[in-house]
Amino acid sequence: MRDNKEIKLRIIEAGYAAVERLIKVAEEEIIKPGEEDELAADKLKNAAATKKLAIFDAFDILNRITSEKEDIEIEEQGAKKSDSKRGFAERRSK
Repeated sequence: MRDNKEIKLRIIEAGYAAVERLIKVAEEEIIKPGEEDELAADKLKNAAATKKLAIFDAFDILNRITSEKEDIEIEEQGAKKSDSKRGFAERRSK
């Protein structure tokens, strides 16, 4: 069985891949060049909401990746999580 550190590192890599895909979604044009018919207002609204969700999800994933990387570094240094200079609320505020 794999150890927790190896699993966390694989999850972090998968997180980066997910962020890249979300960036592609956010970068896509809502209205494709050359389309003859106008998109309905509800379709535009849905497309904008999808982009917003993709951006927010990407930031959430990046924040969690940062937090997990910090936890791994603390574990590698042999210090307990409570030994860090941050309190519980500060560690969980991200």
